[in-house]
Amino acid sequence: MTIEAMEEQVILVDEADQPVGLMGKYQAHAEGRLHRAISVLVYDRHGRWLLQRRAMSKYHSGRLWTNACCSHPRDGEQPAAAAERRLMEEMGFTTSVNFIGTVRYCSDLDRGMIENELVHVFTARFNGAIVPNPDEVEGYDWVFESELRDDIKARPERYTVWFKKYVDELKEQLSAA
Repeated sequence: MTIEAMEEQVILVDEADQPVGLMGKYQAHAEGRLHRAISVLVYDRHGRWLLQRRAMSKYHSGRLWTNACCSHPRDGEQPAAAAERRLMEEMGFTTSVNFIGTVRYCSDLDRGMIENELVHVFTARFNGAIVPNPDEVEGYDWVFESELRDDIKARPERYTVWFKKYVDELKEQLSAA
């Protein structure tokens, strides 16, 4: 993990998503502190989902497949602005995002990390060139929803905990996107 990633801060929140402080990203995940996050699910004109394979160098969930991008808003940054910023930083493109809801979850991860997040989930449409950041993304693919659901069922260990949760719990919102 880079020095920048270790020093990056997350917004600690209460169950009502009200800020209660800031903490280093790594420490918040090591201690399992509840914090605000963002995730973006991107579709193309054919209805395929953009998946990324997380870089092995990530501090958790390396080499797992997940949604187009996920991260944390900065102090004072609105979740939608963070989502658009992270699309550029991770996948190398920008597009407008649409808020579809929040997901609250807590899960043990690899490397002793604990994901305890209140996630603002967005969808977006994009049909242009993708230039992923190799520090963030090891690969990407466009996948039809039915194929994705079948693969998650057959090989759940290939996917991040949060992405499987979105696919399961936000079925209606994602189908309407």
